[in-house]
Amino acid sequence: MINEDNGQVSLEYLLIFAVSIILLIAFTLPLAEMVLENSMDVSNSLNVKAELSKLSNAISLVYSEGQGSKQTVYLTLDEPINVKISNSYLSSSYKLNDGKYKDFKLNYNSNLNRGSLFLDKGENKIIVEWPVNDEKMIIYKKY
Repeated sequence: MINEDNGQVSLEYLLIFAVSIILLIAFTLPLAEMVLENSMDVSNSLNVKAELSKLSNAISLVYSEGQGSKQTVYLTLDEPINVKISNSYLSSSYKLNDGKYKDFKLNYNSNLNRGSLFLDKGENKIIVEWPVNDEKMIIYKKY
C-alpha cells in the first residue's frame, strides 16, 4: 500500500506542476508580446529620426555652401512616411503598433519653400540642390 500512495503523490505533483506551467505561460506570453512590440516601436522610431536627421543635415550643408551646391542623400525606411518641409524645419509622424503617432521635428537653416516629400518603404534617393542664379533651394526624390 505504501507504493500506491507514493504513486499518487507523484501524479498529483506532476499535475500541479503542469497546471502551474500552463498558468505561467498564459500570463507571460501576452506580456512578452507587448514588450516586443514596444521595443520594435522604439527601434523603428529611432531609425526614422536618424534618417530624417541625415536629410536635415544635407539641407543645412547645401544652404551653408551656397548657390551651385548639391547633396545626395540615401534614406532607408521600414515604413513609408510623409515629410512636411518648411524653410526652417522638417516634420513627420510615424505610426506605432498601438495606433498612436510619434511626431518628429528637426530644425535647420535654409531657404526652402514649404512642401512635402513622400518617402517610400526601402531606399529613397533624395537630392537637395541650390541651383546657380536661383533664389531658393529645391529638394526632390529621384527615382
